[in-house]
Formats: sequence, structure tokens, C-alpha cells
Amino acid sequence: MSGSAKPLRVAGLADLHVEATSAHPYRALFAEISQRADVLALCGDLTNLGKPAEAEILAEDLRTCAIPVLGVLGNHDFECGQAEKVAQILQQAGLRLLETQVQEIDGVGFAGVKGFAGGFENRMLSAFGEDAIKQFVAEAVNEAMRLENALRSLGTERIVVLLHYAPVVGTVLGEPEQIFPFLGSSRLAETIDRFAVTAVLHGHAHHGSYAGQTMKGIPVYNCARWVAKPSGEPYALIEI
Repeated sequence: MSGSAKPLRVAGLADLHVEATSAHPYRALFAEISQRADVLALCGDLTNLGKPAEAEILAEDLRTCAIPVLGVLGNHDFECGQAEKVAQILQQAGLRLLETQVQEIDGVGFAGVKGFAGGFENRMLSAFGEDAIKQFVAEAVNEAMRLENALRSLGTERIVVLLHYAPVVGTVLGEPEQIFPFLGSSRLAETIDRFAVTAVLHGHAHHGSYAGQTMKGIPVYNCARWVAKPSGEPYALIEI
């Protein structure tokens, strides 16, 4: 960051899991975040079952947010096969969905995708054997390629990446080791390390660790709302 660039305060929050029976579940929290941050970054699992009715409830609260809201979807948002409708509802309420376009706010570029599973480092699943395995790995590779294309389109000095799935093992520590392969993929980190990324935010690992880093040393933050954070709040507060 150049000496004259003004820091941007980003609030990262993931795994909202809004249910159809919820009543203004995040209105007060969004009001607080609007006072403390310049941008709200939502890192997936915005709804619990991917139902449009759940998205409508979250949309009501999003409309009260006084700062820009960026985000990506999570696996829960696809559960009912209505992810496009969920995305449409939330976009109409002001969410800037990074999976369809990059964004620039006050000199900071934002790119994001949902990501996918597959494991980390030398234990990543490889595209070998049955077609089902190859298709699984292809999904992880495609998500990494989509992220690469988004990052290539940014020309800003500072870049923030939003994901749902974790790109590094460091931020899933605390979860049962048996489920690590389903929490993220190092293919995402390999892509991120090819660019001058300032920080990465993700969710999904509810019982993981707050901070980690890629092999290149880029900081990664787990913004799942259950993860303990230095802010003492359900959201991370990061200065970019």
C-alpha cells in the first residue's frame, strides 16, 4: 500500500445460515458493522438451505446496511437447487456478488468465488481413477481458474479475495482432521499466490482457526461467525 493510500476497513463475516423462521437476525449486527467498517464482506452460507424465503429474510436486513456489501455464495446456498434465485434476491437488496464480477472500492480490488473441496498440500485429491473422482477434482480446478480470471482483471495495488471454502490448512485447524479434505483446497491458494493479493477471507470451517497464510505468506482469515476473532465479535475487522 502506498503511503498516501487511505486504509480500508473490511468486516468479514461468514456462515450466517439464515432460516425461514428467522426474524431480522442480522439487522442489529449490520448496523454495528456499518459504524465500524467501510465494507462488509460476506463469505458464503448466507442461507441455511438455499431457499428463496431465507434469502428474502436476509435481504430485508441487507437493505438497512449503510456500507457496500460484497459476497460469495456457500455450499448451503446451493442445497435446494435455487442458488440463482437466492443470488438474485440478495443482489436486488444490494449485495455485490463477486462470483459474477470484480469490484473496486476506494482503490481496493475485490475478487471472489465459492471455491470447492479437495484437500490440502501434498494430500490434495488427484484426478485419477473413476470418472466421479475426476469430476470432483475438475470442480475444484474450475473454481481456481475462475478465481484466476477474476484476479487477472484487477489492476489495483491492494486486492482482497473472498471465498467460502478454505484455501489453506491453517485456518481449518480445530476441525476433525478426517473432514479437512471437505473444507477446502490448496488449489485456491496456488492461484492466489500467483498474484499480489493483500488478504484472503473465507468461511465454512465453523470450528477452525482464525488466521493462517499461504505458502507465499499472504494472510488468510477464517470469518465463520463461530470462530473467535481479535475483534471479540462474530465478524473479523481487517484494515487493508
